[in-house]
Amino acid sequence: MNNPTGARKGLSLSDPRVRAWLFQVVTVVAVIALGWFLIHNTQTNMQHRGITSGFDFLERSAGFGIAQHLIDYNETDTYARVLLVGLLNTLLASAIGIVLATVLGFIIGVARLSSNWVIGKLAAVYVETFRNIPPLLQILFWYFAVFTALPGPRGSINIDDLFFISSRGVNMPGASMGEGFWPFVVSLLLALVAIVVMVRQANRRFDETGQPFHKFWVGLLLLVGIPGVCVLLFGNPLQWQVPQLKGFNFTGGWVLIPEFLALTLALSIYTAAFIAEIVRAGIRSVSHGQTEAARSLGLREGPTLRKVIIPQAMRVIIPPLTSQYLNLTKNSSLAAVIGYPELVSLFAGTVLNQTGQSVEVMAITMGVYLTISISISLLMNGYNKRIALIER
Repeated sequence: MNNPTGARKGLSLSDPRVRAWLFQVVTVVAVIALGWFLIHNTQTNMQHRGITSGFDFLERSAGFGIAQHLIDYNETDTYARVLLVGLLNTLLASAIGIVLATVLGFIIGVARLSSNWVIGKLAAVYVETFRNIPPLLQILFWYFAVFTALPGPRGSINIDDLFFISSRGVNMPGASMGEGFWPFVVSLLLALVAIVVMVRQANRRFDETGQPFHKFWVGLLLLVGIPGVCVLLFGNPLQWQVPQLKGFNFTGGWVLIPEFLALTLALSIYTAAFIAEIVRAGIRSVSHGQTEAARSLGLREGPTLRKVIIPQAMRVIIPPLTSQYLNLTKNSSLAAVIGYPELVSLFAGTVLNQTGQSVEVMAITMGVYLTISISISLLMNGYNKRIALIER
């Protein structure tokens, strides 16, 4: 007897939805089973070899120094502190590298499309040269052929008695918190909030009345004026120390060690070559009719590129740009070759050798890199979703 109209049909593998759910369930079960097998097998092998497991080693004293640390650190601190120091060093190199690579990549990408033959060819030579040299070789070149080849501290390059460039790195004036530091931070946050409110109000006014507003100058006035008044009331937020040569090295101020400089420059220059091609492809993807329409309205080439072409090209640029940011962050682990104290060098290198907790150390290291990569992806995907075209 046929089912009456509206009756529920039975489960059948001929139904695509049933097959889809079945394949997903089977996949999840298989992944869980594989994970359980690997964990059980690892624990069994470690027990047979008398290797202890657990994360108690993180509370033990490290007993070694670190050349660069953004937070207070000494040899008596724990391995957990070493993990944090390595993480911050990795994030510092990655963040600065991403900014430099983005700026340089956009400049080179636009230059490749220049009508000037010399500029276009120079940009092409840059791209074809640096993207075809492995990043490890570029790091080694900057470290051994450039920075370590500089003269020692006594023969350093002196710039206005403020900056000293030597084989020990770049020494520069360093800042420490003054009595007006926290009021200055609060005033800066208030200025940023005021700028956001002002921009939104100006945009709403423009949409309703068509009257423009000098957002840039008003924003600049707020950004300078509010913190400036705070400095007058509470004093200087920062106290500066100038580096001085004492003995065989400099004391005081900040120092950018050669390992950090070599890593940052190499990764920035290498990644910028790929970003340049992404930018060039994104600009090429915009219809030439957009350029002709902008010219018919009297826009010059500069405003046309900034206000018409680039905003539309960003929808094509962002997805592959995210991949390059992830690659740069992961390539920072190559710094272990030149001894830069980043996550892999400190934690997966020194800490692993001292403690022998290979499984735990590698699990933590991979988990940290996974978290960093997912965070970058979420931020870039959120921005990509924000600028995506919305059909009406």
